Amino acid sequence: MDYLNSLIRWLHVVAGIMWIGHLYFFNFVNIRFAAAMKEAGVGKTTVPELMPRALYWFRWGAAWTWLTGVLLLMLVFYHAGADMMLDDPSTGMSAASWALSLGIAFGGFLIYDALYKSPLKENPRNAGIVSFLLVAGALALLAYVGGLSYRAYTIHVGAMFGTAMAFNVWFRIWPAQQRIITATGAGQAPDPADPALAGMRSRHNTFMSVPLVWTMINSHTAASFAAFGVVGVLVIIAIGWHLVWQFYRISTQDERIKSFGGN
Repeated sequence: MDYLNSLIRWLHVVAGIMWIGHLYFFNFVNIRFAAAMKEAGVGKTTVPELMPRALYWFRWGAAWTWLTGVLLLMLVFYHAGADMMLDDPSTGMSAASWALSLGIAFGGFLIYDALYKSPLKENPRNAGIVSFLLVAGALALLAYVGGLSYRAYTIHVGAMFGTAMAFNVWFRIWPAQQRIITATGAGQAPDPADPALAGMRSRHNTFMSVPLVWTMINSHTAASFAAFGVVGVLVIIAIGWHLVWQFYRISTQDERIKSFGGN
C-alpha cells in the first residue's frame, strides 16, 4: 500500500502540474495575448494552431489529476482510514457518513453547475457569495453531521472542488472551445455564448485551484490549523480567492509585465 500510495501521489502531482500550469497560462497570459492577436488580425491563424495543442494537455491533465486524486482519496482515507472520524480515528465510518462524504465530494458539482446556469450567474458578486455559503454548508455537514476530522473534511471539500473543475474542463470548456476553434478556422465569428461560457468556467477553475492545493496538503497543515476547524478552512478559501483576484489584476498590467526590468 505504501508503494502504491507513493506512485499514485507522484502521478497525481505531475498531472496536476500539467493541468494547473495550462489553466494559469490560459487565464493570466493567453487572455491578453489573444486579444492582442485579434487586434492585429492574426487570431484566425494562431487560434487553430495554439488552442488544440494547449487544450489537449489541459484536458488530459485534468482527467488524470482527477482520476489519481480519486484513487488517493480511496486509498488513504477509505482504505487506510487516515484520521477520518473526529471523535475517534479508530471508529469506522457509518453508512450515513459514507453517503454524505461521497455525495458532497462527487455530487456537489451538480449544485455548482445548476447555480451557474441560473440567472444568478449574471451577478458574479452575488453568485460568489452564494458559492462561499454553499462551501461553508458543505464543510459544516462534513464536520458536524458526518463527524469527519479536519483532514477528512478538508480533503473532501478539495475533492468537491477538483470534481467541479474536471467537469468544467470536459463538459463546459472543451465543447465550447471546439466550437470556437471550428468557427475561427472557418473565418467565422464564434457564437458569443461560447467564449463567455468557456471564460466563466475557466475563471471558476482558477479561483478553485488555489484553495484546492491547500486541501491537498492537509496532512502538513493539520497540526497547526486543525484547532481553527471549519472556520479556519473557510478563511483559507477566502484568502485563496483573494490571491487569484490579485493575480488577475496583475495580469492586466501590460506595461509592468512587458517591461523586463519591472518589479
